[in-house]
Amino acid sequence: MASRLLGRYAHLLCRASSHNQAIAATAARLPPLVRGPAEVQKAHGWPRVTERFMSEGRAIANDVKADVNPRITLHDFMEKATEPDDILAAWVEHGKDGNDAARALYSWTQSVMRTKGKFEEQDLMKDSRLKDLFDALSNQVTSVFNANLVSVQQSLWFMDLPPSNFVLQNVQTEVLWRIRKLTYKQLSTLAIWGGGRKGRQNVTIVNAALKQLEMRWTEISDTKTVSALMYNGQHMSQNLISKLEDKALELAESFSAEEIRKVCTALAAQSRRTVPLLRALTYHLLQKPPSNFTTQLIVDMAYACGKLKFNQTELIQRMSSELIPRVPELIPRQVIGCAKSLGFLRWLHVPLFEAFAEHFTKNNYSTPELCNLLMTYARLNFKPSNAEEFYNKVHSMLGNSLSGLEPFLQTDVVWSLCVLQQAKPQYLVPLMTQSHIKQLSNGSPAREHSFNLKLLHIAATLHLEHPGSSDAPLPPGGLSLTTNSNMLSPLQSSLRGALMSLVGGRTEALRTGVDTVYGWTIEGELVLDCDNKPVDLSMLTAPHIPSWGGNQDLPAGTHRLAFLAWEFQNFASKNRDLLGRPAMMKRHFQLAGFIVVEVPYYDSLELKTDVQKLAYLKDKIGKAMAENMAK
Repeated sequence: MASRLLGRYAHLLCRASSHNQAIAATAARLPPLVRGPAEVQKAHGWPRVTERFMSEGRAIANDVKADVNPRITLHDFMEKATEPDDILAAWVEHGKDGNDAARALYSWTQSVMRTKGKFEEQDLMKDSRLKDLFDALSNQVTSVFNANLVSVQQSLWFMDLPPSNFVLQNVQTEVLWRIRKLTYKQLSTLAIWGGGRKGRQNVTIVNAALKQLEMRWTEISDTKTVSALMYNGQHMSQNLISKLEDKALELAESFSAEEIRKVCTALAAQSRRTVPLLRALTYHLLQKPPSNFTTQLIVDMAYACGKLKFNQTELIQRMSSELIPRVPELIPRQVIGCAKSLGFLRWLHVPLFEAFAEHFTKNNYSTPELCNLLMTYARLNFKPSNAEEFYNKVHSMLGNSLSGLEPFLQTDVVWSLCVLQQAKPQYLVPLMTQSHIKQLSNGSPAREHSFNLKLLHIAATLHLEHPGSSDAPLPPGGLSLTTNSNMLSPLQSSLRGALMSLVGGRTEALRTGVDTVYGWTIEGELVLDCDNKPVDLSMLTAPHIPSWGGNQDLPAGTHRLAFLAWEFQNFASKNRDLLGRPAMMKRHFQLAGFIVVEVPYYDSLELKTDVQKLAYLKDKIGKAMAENMAK
């Protein structure tokens, strides 16, 4: 209604205006006696649009019919092209200037890569159409738009032309001249696709682009650019990476699942454990629907969390649950990657690892893949339910290939079999030879010390679990027995202090920090008589230490106790199950005749006073001796 009233009002106003103009014009031309009513005439300059109602605004489209022939452009032909030759033909027919040449070159290179073609410089110069395109681009490079210029530089990188190429030199020079005028997206394209390329001019362009990005990083406003830069950030400065992390934290809510995967993978590749960013990204990843949790995302996120020691419970639990039904579809490399990552996190998801064991029995694994799987199972102390079928295949594969492994890997695999209680004497004896021990001495001091301990554990397994299988002494010659660290944890200090109070300060009745021939360290050693009173240790034999102690055998009715302190890292994540290494340590001391008294960290946290600690130790000793008698 309102539009109709406005339309009528405009129509009347138009007529009134025309009427007044006509009267004034007539009065000016005629003498006074001739003046009279004049015919109302329409103003010639008033457009026709005022003679229709405003409500009829769309009617003009039907009145004016322009006969316009649509012009077919080069862009239309390139969109329809299916082969590289189609694009070159379209360029010859419809190409005009340098911008057309730039767009045609970019489309041509993309088409060649889609069809898996090759860029050979000699063959390129034989094609007159491509040569004409290069000439047009080189001659008019200064008039090419910025976006097209960056695309051309990217195309020339794809073609891998030599630095002496004339077209490449012209384009690179023009890019450097305009580097400050490029947008942050164009700069990121240069930094990503030019990173790692050789040639002085290429390096100059990439460095200039990175410098501009570092100065203008606040302009970045989309997650795609942030994730792409971080994913390809191995050539970027630490300052720029830090700024990109800040920007990623700011935009975390807007990241897609794929972009989160890229950012986390980039952080892992560069060993940047940025906890606030990881927390934000994993939180928003958990809000994504199940369809976003692709297999590749789960594998890569598990790798990132494992590499960065970032244990996000809800995320790991969800990824494990999502992965179980997909395990049959995985390839061995993906299974090993997930298993190793969860092993680094000390995360034992039993159904998932059972699925991994089933996958191993039904698929072909290489020897290195088998070795990694065994080391992961040993780390977590996981024993599959289909143990017989699983280990039959393991032994059949290792029977012919174990001796051919690199010495360090061979030692790791045999040590893992010792943890899993699957080591056979034929695996253990060759590692006790002096030639093998000497091969393990070629490394850093820390690595040499680590494998020194593993050889001691292997020797202990041979003597304690397979007695009589070898005549080699314990410990083998050439191995150091120094296993304990000079730095004591609060739990170790507290336990040793409580033990000293238990024996009433009698140092001859207590040994602490005992390095054994088995490669393990005992936090405290006691011998109790039949009345549970501490006995002097100085005169008693001690086959577990190199000096063998005194010359008197243990009296009848006495018990040798070994106190072991279990730190937080000795347990699997989110439960109280011992990992493989401490589990083997406990088993070895029990086989050596000790009554093991375990003091875990979670119990010691509740003990505040010395009286409570002493009462706790007495209670633990009583329970350990009762369990031993029950066995």
